[in-house]
Amino acid sequence: MAQQPPASSSLARSTLIHMGVRIACIIALTTFFSYLQIFNSARDTALAQLQRSVSERAQREQAIFVLAKDNHAFLQERLKERVRLWRQQDPRAAFDRLFASLPDGTVRNRLEGFDGTRMPCLFIPAGRTLSPELQRWLLASHEVLTQYAPAFHVRFTDTYISLPGGAVMLYWPDRPNWCHEATPDFDVTQFEFYTLSTPEQDPERQTVWSGIIADTVAKTWTVSASTPVDMDGRHFATLTHDILIQELMARTINDHLPDAYNMLFRDDGQLIAHPELNMEGAETSYNLRSGLHQATAPFRTADSNALRQHLFAIFQQLRNTPAPHTTRIPASGEYAATARFNGPGWTFVTLLPESVVSRAALGSAQYVLVFGVASLLLELGIMSWVLRQKISQPLLSFSSAADSLAAGDFNVGLDLTRRDELGRLAQAFQRMAIELQRREDALRQANEGLEQRVEHRTRELQDVHRQLIETARQVGRAEVATNVLHNVGNVLNSVHTSALIARERLSGLKLESVEKVVVLLQEHQTHLASFLTEDERGRNALPFLSRLGRHMQEEREEINALLHDVSRYTEHIGAIVKLQQRYARAPQHLFEPVNLAELVEDALRINQAALGRHSVRVRRDLEALPPLVTEKHKVLMILVNLISNAKYALESIPEEQRLIVIGLRRTPEARVLLTVRDNGIGIAPEMLTRIFQHGFTTREEGHGFGLHSSALAAQEMGGSLTASSEGPGQGATFTLDLPVPSDPLPPPSPA
Repeated sequence: MAQQPPASSSLARSTLIHMGVRIACIIALTTFFSYLQIFNSARDTALAQLQRSVSERAQREQAIFVLAKDNHAFLQERLKERVRLWRQQDPRAAFDRLFASLPDGTVRNRLEGFDGTRMPCLFIPAGRTLSPELQRWLLASHEVLTQYAPAFHVRFTDTYISLPGGAVMLYWPDRPNWCHEATPDFDVTQFEFYTLSTPEQDPERQTVWSGIIADTVAKTWTVSASTPVDMDGRHFATLTHDILIQELMARTINDHLPDAYNMLFRDDGQLIAHPELNMEGAETSYNLRSGLHQATAPFRTADSNALRQHLFAIFQQLRNTPAPHTTRIPASGEYAATARFNGPGWTFVTLLPESVVSRAALGSAQYVLVFGVASLLLELGIMSWVLRQKISQPLLSFSSAADSLAAGDFNVGLDLTRRDELGRLAQAFQRMAIELQRREDALRQANEGLEQRVEHRTRELQDVHRQLIETARQVGRAEVATNVLHNVGNVLNSVHTSALIARERLSGLKLESVEKVVVLLQEHQTHLASFLTEDERGRNALPFLSRLGRHMQEEREEINALLHDVSRYTEHIGAIVKLQQRYARAPQHLFEPVNLAELVEDALRINQAALGRHSVRVRRDLEALPPLVTEKHKVLMILVNLISNAKYALESIPEEQRLIVIGLRRTPEARVLLTVRDNGIGIAPEMLTRIFQHGFTTREEGHGFGLHSSALAAQEMGGSLTASSEGPGQGATFTLDLPVPSDPLPPPSPA
């Protein structure tokens, strides 16, 4: 037969397990909330860095728009000065020296002496009349571009001046033959950059930026900055800078934050730059407003439909968002930081995946978890050593001493040097052993002296002696159990009270009277028979011993009843601990059929001690419902929190009026409602909108996590948690609303 482990070792091991579970829960909660804190901090830091980077980038990119405006202001003044000078001269000879009318009806540069890499070229479409005023404007434009345009080519693709009627003076050293390659009917006034500068489109006469424009001569795409030039109250010319869309996209896309990408679009939805945008060979630009309705999309990716949906969702969310701003795009799981280019009215966007933000938080949370587990193991090791050295070994000594005492060996040999409760218990145990040994010796002496003369009386004394030893053993064990439970679990008040009463009963035993009887018998042992029959004190000795035996038996029954109470309290606490452990081991996301009525009873059992201590009555109004497929541990957590809060809400009212009503019913809309109603202090109207906020509490010792975590758990199950109250003093009702799933069980989550 296997040897059973000592009770003290089992108690220490059980205590160690329970404390380890509690510490593990604390570490898990600490890790979870640390992760939330680290995640929020990392996200805020990353988003702040993202917005700062985008704002700084916008400031840098803004320079080219400011530069274009300053260039045009400078060219405008120089052009007007040249026009005023040419108005005092005849332009025909100078014009004919540089330009010539061609057989196709156009006017272009003379090829002799023309170098398009160093000088501007002229194109006038066929059928236009060359008035002296137009010649003066063209000569002035030629001189201004020849002198200043090469300096602007460092930042801008080209510089040109367009005049009403379609004449254009262009400096584009990378395309020196542009004017000679243009078709005779090419009309520059039909392009967006020119129409935007007309008085109708630009009444304030400011520099404006076009969208993406197709240059049909150079077979390329550009964006243009245009500034109108007015003289004498008329629109005479338009100054223009072009930027190749390839260069703009390269500058926008290639310079980006790690793991992020950039895009650029106009207020009207035209996409200016994107990593997947490819304008080479495209027939038209792409507008984000169109979504999937645009027939063709100039994207590199094969799955253009998904990309267009993605871009449409981003545009829909950002178009009404004032810049600078950082917002989350739920459809794509990204954060978008925006900045505004004031000149062209474009929006610059940097998009960063959420996974990049959470990566640092996950790493830190893993560090917290590893550190917490290491701390748990260290703490459990220390606790194991302390329990073994300070509790288990002393308790084993007490158990061995009790066994020795039961075997008749009174040399218990306990450690009497300790100054704690166990030391005092050892001293009391030692005194009891000495006293029992002394009394046993006295009884043995009396037994030896009376053996020959009063054999039948001796047998009765031996029976009394055995009863005293058995009682002493029971008293010793009760005292040990009482002191151990007192030191291990001060919270078990009921157990302590019962043990204390048992000790008082034991102290009330009148054992000293037995010693007096023994002394009296020893004094008359030479004539014991005559003393017991003739002397009045002798005649009272046997009735006294009989009454003493009955009294000790009654006291033993009382002590046994008290120890039975201790057993009942311990079994009740053990049942509650097992119930809590069963739910603590439940998986975090396990959907299973749940009997809500039984779950209500479990929550009430967990709160039973607190409800009883505060004299709170509970009334159940539970409708008979079939099992509901949901997450059992989350519903239990919410119920425990609500019942606990309701108990605290009843503290300020008289005990006889304290009532909690728990309801359960199903609605016609296929919902299940669990309600916890109390008649306590109630909730002020202004508090109803705040009680579910993280960290909000009205109790000094509260932490503000219970209702917040319960509301989140309800949302995770597809339900909601709401509160209602008619005001202070009118009680409050909390309602957990859960859905009734149509499927028997939801599909398991992917691993």
